Amino acid sequence: MKFTTQKLRLFLLFKLPAAFFTGVRVKSIDENVAVVGVKHRWINQNPFNSIYFAVLTMAAELATGVLVLKKIHTTRARISSLITKQSAEFTKKARGVIRFTCDNGKIIDEKIEAALTSREGQVFVLRSIGLDEQGDQVASFEFEWSIKVKA
Repeated sequence: MKFTTQKLRLFLLFKLPAAFFTGVRVKSIDENVAVVGVKHRWINQNPFNSIYFAVLTMAAELATGVLVLKKIHTTRARISSLITKQSAEFTKKARGVIRFTCDNGKIIDEKIEAALTSREGQVFVLRSIGLDEQGDQVASFEFEWSIKVKA
């Protein structure tokens, strides 16, 4: 499968319907950077007139996750992946369009190579930063990923 934003939209619909129906969308993806956006709408709001934190978390995780999936797919190896920890900091109300960016593709490359060479599990942290339309940071997330080559 080629990783395009259209194919990833279908992936969301069938594999992550909660993200799809709350408006989370992959905006762009290349070898080292993924951008995921979400717009404040009725379906994803909280009582404080901003985007519900769980929707922000889905968008932030997807920015890291599509990079991991793309890199694993490129190797054609059987590698399992799992998030083992997550932390977040919310710094401003999330209103309007929020874009989460993960630019840690090189870290993923290094850890996949280490997993394939050593045949041992690898743990690494990927960061996703959410900015609003004015360029102000609304949230930052860190996800600890674990990968392992399947036997």
